[in-house]
Amino acid sequence: MIKIGDYNNLKVVRETDFGYFLDAETGNTSDDVLIPKKSTYGVELYIDDSVEVFLYRDSKDRPVATLKKPLAKVGDLAYLKVVSNTKIGSFVDFGLERDILVPLKEKPYGLLEGNSYLFYIYLDKTGRIAATANIDKYLMESSQFNVGDHVKGTVYGFQSNGSAMIAVDNRYRGVILNTEYFSKLYHGDILDLSIIKIYEDKKLGLTPRKHAKDERTEMQEVILNYLEAHNGFMSFNDKSNPEDIYAAFSVSKNTFKNALGGLMKKHLITQDENGTKLNK
Repeated sequence: MIKIGDYNNLKVVRETDFGYFLDAETGNTSDDVLIPKKSTYGVELYIDDSVEVFLYRDSKDRPVATLKKPLAKVGDLAYLKVVSNTKIGSFVDFGLERDILVPLKEKPYGLLEGNSYLFYIYLDKTGRIAATANIDKYLMESSQFNVGDHVKGTVYGFQSNGSAMIAVDNRYRGVILNTEYFSKLYHGDILDLSIIKIYEDKKLGLTPRKHAKDERTEMQEVILNYLEAHNGFMSFNDKSNPEDIYAAFSVSKNTFKNALGGLMKKHLITQDENGTKLNK
């Protein structure tokens, strides 16, 4: 039985001007699978050769083979680029001659052309390869991680309270609580993260924030650059409104205050009720 959307080892049984036919092992030659000569990419095939091919369906729903390896196979999670949006859904680049469809019902959020997102690859009811952005149920829990590990993760959704749902290594379930990030996140973002908690269900608690010392040092540089670009003065101080601080610097008030305190200890700045001045 041949497997659409996967690799198959099939025997070459005959050659034509336009390609080779491979034995689908059904006992019926009408079921033989074509591999067009353009899909051999210069590899010479001979009768009785056994070749590993990837199978998909052409525009007429016929199984067709290729020696080219796609970006993923059925059952995989893959980070793929959206190439077009249509009335029936979005098409994503699969790495083969044909793009694959993300049906409308499989789009829990808007997909922007040219952007990449994490998808699960499956066969639809007609046996065609398709993709879905509803990936949560295909993610796993893992015991291979420890608190303090640094990982990469892809944003695939948001909870009602704004916490970000993350696929760690595009395989494992994780979350960034809404109190752990201060800049805008978007579906498909790939982030450098640290594990700060492992929940009982093995879900990974994550943060994009650096260690407090590194975060404070980085924020101090941002403040100094800001002051230098604004003639040595800014209207912000450690009494400023948290929303105003976030709007200007995309950090929490606590991080901002810690950075100001460090600069004052170094005698680099002075604060008063009007704001902060750079010491000359």
